[in-house]
Amino acid sequence: MAEGTASTTTQDPGAGGRRTTAPRRASWRHIGPGIVVAATGVGAGDLVATLVAGSRFGYTLLWAAVIGCLVKISLAEAVGRWHLATGRTLFDGWRSLGAWTTVYFAGYVVVWGFVYGGAAMASSALPLAALFPGVLAAEWWGILCGLVGLVFVWFNRYAVLEKAMTVLVGVMFLVTVYVAVRVTPNLGGAVAGLAPVLPDGSLLYTLGLVGGVGGTITLAAYGYWVNAKGWRDAGWMKAMRLDNRVAYLTTGVFVVAMLIVGAELLHSSGVALAKGDRGLLDLGTVLADRYGTVTANLFLVGFFAASFTSLIGVWHGVSLMFADFVRRIREGRGTAAGAASGAGEAAGAGPRPDGAASGDAAPLEGPMERSLPFRAYLLWLTFPPMALLFLDRPFALVIAYGVVGAFFMPFLALTLLWLLNSARTPREWRNGRLSNGMLGLAALLFVVLCVEQVRELPW
Repeated sequence: MAEGTASTTTQDPGAGGRRTTAPRRASWRHIGPGIVVAATGVGAGDLVATLVAGSRFGYTLLWAAVIGCLVKISLAEAVGRWHLATGRTLFDGWRSLGAWTTVYFAGYVVVWGFVYGGAAMASSALPLAALFPGVLAAEWWGILCGLVGLVFVWFNRYAVLEKAMTVLVGVMFLVTVYVAVRVTPNLGGAVAGLAPVLPDGSLLYTLGLVGGVGGTITLAAYGYWVNAKGWRDAGWMKAMRLDNRVAYLTTGVFVVAMLIVGAELLHSSGVALAKGDRGLLDLGTVLADRYGTVTANLFLVGFFAASFTSLIGVWHGVSLMFADFVRRIREGRGTAAGAASGAGEAAGAGPRPDGAASGDAAPLEGPMERSLPFRAYLLWLTFPPMALLFLDRPFALVIAYGVVGAFFMPFLALTLLWLLNSARTPREWRNGRLSNGMLGLAALLFVVLCVEQVRELPW
């Protein structure tokens, strides 16, 4: 099936079960899953990292932010292409590479979910505590955010999540661009920052900008959101690619805007931010001193939007991945047997583009969102991590979280290279030179970051 020529009808559970037709041309009205994955991947910690890079090196590392955007576009496109070209989920692909992938993912999703749940709730709580001082302690704001996220995801389907995320992304976009314009950017310096330069002591900050912003397990969840949208065959390939590019170009605007703020507001005045999400509260204080309370409060609203989109996006997307993980384990069959049976079970699943037997088309929206594994992981993300809001993370947990988390992005990039260059993918949708080059660059980058993260753990 040639790209862009398909006009295939598939079932769209996210649209109330009506039939949808894959478009011959990509259209702006199809954009959605990319916004969800980009908004989920860019959290408060990413904004702080970008601000710190700008405060230390001015505009010098702007080129790294641009390359980072291109790397994320390539990774998310590869995930979406696997789902659409094969009709199989990413975890199904991982299982075909061997049992070791199941062992790694099982450890990762349990430890990561526990620690991330606490971090997401704490991050969402900080701007609310600053906006409404004296109303609730930060810990209780965090618990409230977790519960709101739980209820929202528990009772809503993907279509509602997409609309909510789009609104919150709009808030993030307007606030970050407003603040960047407010600090009066040096356009000449910004243009000069597009030239690749590595100042002394900037290597780790450069790697962090390229690989860290928007680079999490949510990139792997993109294919699940693509399926939830009702896109399940190669006829949607052009729509997916436009969706992905627009989303990560939007992410690029966020990153550039925060780098401008760091360069103009912090670098020029020598202001240092606190580590972690609290650094954004420091920035709110600086904005209040320079531009008034209204600007500072607007920034805190954007801070909350960035944090809460990450929370509800992970609550939904990673729970879908976990539900698929449990389903594959229960099936207990090899990839070939699972593909043959899954083709008959998947409502609205399109045939493989090469005419071969299709894998499970992963209609995860609907029944899987109501499944026990989905809701069990949703509860795991919400309730056990609440203890971390009141306690320091135990030493062993810090080590385990750091190790399994550091290995995930190299794992994703390398397995995508493997899957998309093998017979598991129909020939016309396998990697070309550009895709292999970008995924290879991503793999190398994330391996270096992985080694550095593990080395810096408090052994």
